[in-house]
Amino acid sequence: MSDFRKAKKSVEVSPGESVKILRELQELSQNELAELSGIPQSTISAIENDRVRLGVERSKVLARALKCHPAVLVFPGWDVGTESAA
Repeated sequence: MSDFRKAKKSVEVSPGESVKILRELQELSQNELAELSGIPQSTISAIENDRVRLGVERSKVLARALKCHPAVLVFPGWDVGTESAA
């Protein structure tokens, strides 16, 4: 069994994809998120499809609406264990 290595899963997720994933997990439509955040639905669509950058201010507003920390949206691929060991 010493030849055996545990599999490591790694998925690349963009900030826009993280917004979409959290929105869908909470069963919100883009229109509902737009109402909660005050950000137009067309802008939310553009963010989710990576046509518009999320940005710090939008991330704060969307994080409040999605009940998460802004870093979850801005740095979706951040690995705390690996990065903090440096």
